[in-house]
Amino acid sequence: MPLTSIVMLTRNGLNLTRRCVDSLKCHTEGPLEWIAVDNGSDDGTLEFWHSMDNVKLIANEDNRGFAAGTNQGMMEASGDYILLLNNDTVVTPHWLSSLYAALFRDPNIGIVGPVSNHVAPIQRVPFEEWPAPENLEAYAAKRQKEWAGSGFYAHKLIGFCMLFHRSLLDRIGGFDERFFPGNYEDDDFSIRTRISGKRLWVAQDVFIHHEGQGTFASNRLDYKRFSLANAEKFRDKWSTGLSAPEMDCLGYNPSDIVAREPFFIPEKHFVPLGGSTAFKTKITDPTES
Repeated sequence: MPLTSIVMLTRNGLNLTRRCVDSLKCHTEGPLEWIAVDNGSDDGTLEFWHSMDNVKLIANEDNRGFAAGTNQGMMEASGDYILLLNNDTVVTPHWLSSLYAALFRDPNIGIVGPVSNHVAPIQRVPFEEWPAPENLEAYAAKRQKEWAGSGFYAHKLIGFCMLFHRSLLDRIGGFDERFFPGNYEDDDFSIRTRISGKRLWVAQDVFIHHEGQGTFASNRLDYKRFSLANAEKFRDKWSTGLSAPEMDCLGYNPSDIVAREPFFIPEKHFVPLGGSTAFKTKITDPTES
């Protein structure tokens, strides 16, 4: 497999991060570049990242949000492929190689993502299938065998786990930082990917565990309040015709937006990746002495 730059954001939640990193070390094949972006943790997370070898660490003094932090990490990525992964996930055997197989199945696919438990319905497995922690690997292996090579084109992907070629950033730019601290930035990224002519794919044979709202819970943030606020920003940006509560509670159809935007217009749709450079406080690069 090619070099994969894994971009992971943290803001406290040390136990979740440890668990995620342990699963990555156990179950990830191929060369990796680790890029950690920390948004002002004070629970030992920074010390944890410093204790690991070969981690490129970006340490922000305070919380710059998911979109800005992700942009910072992607700017430092040197791999041809970028993997965005939340720190409240647990990966399973052969997860990354299977995501690559999905990405390579069609040159028109721009982004691929797995299925999971705590995620929006488009990528969620039925509740009755959710495995207990001790059965996670067995469930993922069974699903990988039964669903081998299966998937579907999606109207959007959730940002907890996304794999794409770095050329996508040249095509559409980065995440829109108006969606602070999180929610709807992945909707926006998905829609711009589709408007640019690329497609989204859900790999049904790849299951990873997702805690769901882990960073919000770890930092005692009001998830619903921020989600509604960003729904309003999203509504204004894309003229959905729905109120923020309607969008957030009942959902919306991303394909309606894509249908109204037949051409990718850089002045309208491109989001410069460099928007977060002013927020960078410290970069620890393991390749530098």
